[in-house]
Amino acid sequence: MKNLKFEIKWAIIFILSTLGWMVVEKSLGWHDEKIADHGTLTNIFAVVAITVYVLAFRDKKASFFHGQMSYMQGFIFGLIMTLFIALISPFSQYFISEVITPEYFPNVIRYAVESGKMTQEAAEAYFNLKSYMIQAAIGAAMMGAVTSAVVAFFFKSKN
Repeated sequence: MKNLKFEIKWAIIFILSTLGWMVVEKSLGWHDEKIADHGTLTNIFAVVAITVYVLAFRDKKASFFHGQMSYMQGFIFGLIMTLFIALISPFSQYFISEVITPEYFPNVIRYAVESGKMTQEAAEAYFNLKSYMIQAAIGAAMMGAVTSAVVAFFFKSKN
């Protein structure tokens, strides 16, 4: 586990950033009175997520690889970090849904139905804890892999 300390540390930082972002979203009303804007505005989190990955890669390259990191070393680091994030994501989604914003699902279901975007049954099937826990894990894995591939390219040593 000592060899994975950077990956675990940055996965935890990423999850804490996610939790912090959810508090921001809720405080800005994106989970209730401004829920119509949530689908678009939540994408701003990509800036936070990419920033965490960049800081993680910078830390790993400087502290572990002593300034010399190949593309493959960086990519593997990012994938391992992503694996930890994906494994933790369902638990963080549970915390988000039960503690930070328990009213989100009823609000988004009501909005989806009243706006004519979905039927009641479809909205309830999509907007629920189980669905979001699965989406969190799969989304973290997919986006983390892509982000790792791109960020590793920029952090690879030139020689």
